[in-house]
Amino acid sequence: MTNLTRPESARFPSDPMALKTGRIGVLLINVGTPESTSYWAMRRYLKEFLSDPRVVDTKGLAWWFILNAIILTRKPAESGRAYAKIWNQERDESPLKTISRGQAEQIGARLSAIETNTGIDVAWAMRYGQPSIAHVLNELHQRGCDRILLFPLYPQYSAATTGTALGKAYETLQAMCWQPSIRTMPAYYDHPRYIEAVAESVREHLTTLSFEPKMILASFHGLPKDFLVKGDPYHCQCQKTGRLLRRALGFGPDKMVLTFQSQTGRKEWHEPFTDKTVVQLAQQGVKNLLVVTPGFAADCVETLEEIAIRASESFRQHGGSNFSHVPCLNRSEASLGLLSSLIVEQLQGWLRRAPPTIERRIEAYQERRHSGSS
Repeated sequence: MTNLTRPESARFPSDPMALKTGRIGVLLINVGTPESTSYWAMRRYLKEFLSDPRVVDTKGLAWWFILNAIILTRKPAESGRAYAKIWNQERDESPLKTISRGQAEQIGARLSAIETNTGIDVAWAMRYGQPSIAHVLNELHQRGCDRILLFPLYPQYSAATTGTALGKAYETLQAMCWQPSIRTMPAYYDHPRYIEAVAESVREHLTTLSFEPKMILASFHGLPKDFLVKGDPYHCQCQKTGRLLRRALGFGPDKMVLTFQSQTGRKEWHEPFTDKTVVQLAQQGVKNLLVVTPGFAADCVETLEEIAIRASESFRQHGGSNFSHVPCLNRSEASLGLLSSLIVEQLQGWLRRAPPTIERRIEAYQERRHSGSS
């Protein structure tokens, strides 16, 4: 018989029937964040991230030496400097943590407005760093959530993002004697509400600019090409998102170009690369450039430092004049409406009211908030 172990935080009462039950949990999951910009905090975070075989599938003593003796000696200081440029000094945390907390709180308020007899708890966790998936899953279970929706906040599926987030959750579930029922959010890369939310964010951002972009880059996080060979659908889903976004905005492929960022290591990665494209466009005489990052549900170091700061500086250094980055959907009304709607779609059968009624109640809640803020 398998020996089931559980974390200290997951201990149950002596009478199992005394446990709370009947609630629904929604767990929003993002990639992760260090606890500070210090060398050792960054090293802990990077070690957890780079030790994940879903992210780096290299094994053996050679990789162990490269990771621990070389990468984790040099990379923490470099990454710490990047995070320091965007750090939320007021809350002493990364913007991703601030935004993720806000998303969970505000989506929770929207879903509570449904007024079902079934309580809904919306929580958030990080695949790497804190709060951990294991900790938050156990908390939801203790609150009485016997049905939980796992929602990795990645519009496009990849083994290195959605796959590893769900894998970590399944590890936690394996250690539970009384497991909750589980559902998972499918990739929503071509969902009409997602495409329209991103398109509208671009339209709104264009109205704030003092210049008209000659080109717009839709920059997605890159992946090594061998992921596609192994069956990972990420690259194909990014391409479809790009096509649908162009169509929604009425742009041709000469106006909006799809690129990939954040490449590292020696493997071949999907191209064109965002950083090289930015330089090439500036050298070709493009003076006004806009970048949107549709694959990120919340702004993070990859968007705020790599794009909004570093790419902007590179563009101007090579001859460009005006550069702007469209903020991620974050906690915008479009984002909260989109995520709430996706959640409701996946909770059908668990919620006690008919989905059309739920949708109308969410819309009414949004209208009340809008009229109250105007």
